[in-house]
Amino acid sequence: MHRKKILILLLCLLQVTVFAQQQNLRVEPAFWWAGMKDPNLQLMLHGNNISSLQPEVSFAGAEVKDVIKVKSPNYLFINLNLANAKPGKFTIQLKKGNKTVHRYTYELKQREANSANREGFNSSDVMYLITPDRFANGNPKNDSVKGMEDKLNRSDRSGRHGGDISGIIQHLDYIKDMGFTALWVNPVLENDQPKVSYHGYSTTDYYKVDPRFGSNQEYVELSEKAKARGIKLVMDMILNHIGSEHWWMDDLPTDDWLNFQVDYQITNHRREAIQDPYASAYDRQMHTDGWFVESMPDLNQKNQLLSTYLIQNTLWWIEYADLGGIRMDTYSYPDPAFMAEWTRRVMGEYPNFNIVGEEWSLNPAIVAYWQRGKKNPNGYTSYLPSLMDFPIQNALVTSLRDDESSWDTGWVNLYNTLATDFLYADPNNLVVFPDNHDMDRIYTQLNQDADLTKLALAYNLTTRGIPQLYYGTEILMHNEDKGDHGIIRTDFPGGWSGDQTSAFTGKGLSEEQLEMQQFTKKLLNWRKNAKAVHSGNLTHYAPYKGVYAYFRQQGDQKVMVILNKNEKPYELDLEKFSPQLEGVKQGADVLTGKTYDLSQPKITLPNQAPLILELR
Repeated sequence: MHRKKILILLLCLLQVTVFAQQQNLRVEPAFWWAGMKDPNLQLMLHGNNISSLQPEVSFAGAEVKDVIKVKSPNYLFINLNLANAKPGKFTIQLKKGNKTVHRYTYELKQREANSANREGFNSSDVMYLITPDRFANGNPKNDSVKGMEDKLNRSDRSGRHGGDISGIIQHLDYIKDMGFTALWVNPVLENDQPKVSYHGYSTTDYYKVDPRFGSNQEYVELSEKAKARGIKLVMDMILNHIGSEHWWMDDLPTDDWLNFQVDYQITNHRREAIQDPYASAYDRQMHTDGWFVESMPDLNQKNQLLSTYLIQNTLWWIEYADLGGIRMDTYSYPDPAFMAEWTRRVMGEYPNFNIVGEEWSLNPAIVAYWQRGKKNPNGYTSYLPSLMDFPIQNALVTSLRDDESSWDTGWVNLYNTLATDFLYADPNNLVVFPDNHDMDRIYTQLNQDADLTKLALAYNLTTRGIPQLYYGTEILMHNEDKGDHGIIRTDFPGGWSGDQTSAFTGKGLSEEQLEMQQFTKKLLNWRKNAKAVHSGNLTHYAPYKGVYAYFRQQGDQKVMVILNKNEKPYELDLEKFSPQLEGVKQGADVLTGKTYDLSQPKITLPNQAPLILELR
């Protein structure tokens, strides 16, 4: 009996030793999947002086191609070929002679059925954009986390307010009932920065959800529960830069892991230099290699080890969290050759997936440059399916704020911008939006005019492309201090215990807010089955006297959209629309249910309102 106890004790000590060995060794990615199209896997190992150790991997089908040592003695990179590997576990040992110094149990998981053929967000979807810290506080226990300096402070507009993944999960039914089918959540990965960390754009760990938002498991739960409601999860990613508190910064692997690693320089933001045939190499470099700010070190994606790390991290999150899309931050700022390879690898692994890139330019030619299928004069080939349509957003706001007193003001701004769609390889795959987390709320941009805001939403939800709405647009959220991001990203009413107003229940909302919410909900839910709006042909007519009209048609489904900006009802002559109205007798307004007789020469438009007619 005594010998048995000693044996059990020795086994326990051995398990503790193995656990300690694994804990002192960071391995990224921590696990992978068998059966990926690309059979190559690069492992980054980090531990004290491990470069002097010899890695040993013994697993059927797993071939060690090479082992790479770098300047820092605390890293090893192992390149594996998994072409013939089956799901299972194996041990990675780091040995000094015959002695095992570290061991790590690695797992190749079984992929979900049909994972490679997952369908990304598309023009049948409408995205709901959420800043998680400001949407709903589902778990007050994680508001502040021991060891993380930036703690809860709701009184600070730039502080952490406590919103989290749990809060989003608890309100998925609201999102579904409103009619949204995709969910873009601002970054949730660890941002262990000393201040202003709530926004998520200064990553300090690429494989870990920030504990103040929840856990990796909760993020997977969000994806699963959203998917069960017909909602795709779109992950917000940043490959251009990291946070200054990223764990790499204490021990950079190489001398070129960062751009301007020794003496950082600020980016010149001259995105045009990438396409400019006359641009200097200096200006191009300063755009792509310069840092945003000192607290955001700029990554050097030309370093092959780093570029592989970033590509694999993306594939890992798609597979792990069952993603339905990616929004890529600051798309034109990383190395252009890397971004082409990144999108090629992702889309090669998931052919039906979708990625939308942020290129904040008002010039359609600059935006179009980055889209897959675009023939660029300089020979650059991109594999990026979608982009944020900033030119249309700006033209829409300009059109709604301008008067119609001249031939070149008002709606014509929007008409002219849409007319440049010939520049795009696939304009139907652009993301259109009235506002986002980085600009004034649309209600603010339109001088708090609810009628103009309805016109903006009606356009975004019926024009070509993939619509995206920012949380709170449906209840006319606004920001008094223009340009202040902390105010733009205001707490969603009802998301915190004790809130006197709730957008989730309608409690305390004004009549105007409730009306806007119902307007948005009705339009969103109608759009779910409006195939003509999803991908139908678009024919628009030059605006005239404050009225802009266009048609969407697919098969026998035809929709006529008329946007009347006039403050009085308007008599619209239908004669010029006769090619599209041939054989049509009636139009039913999807918003009011009112039927219009289109066999008559004219119809009366409601003042300063959209008219969305299903033609019969």
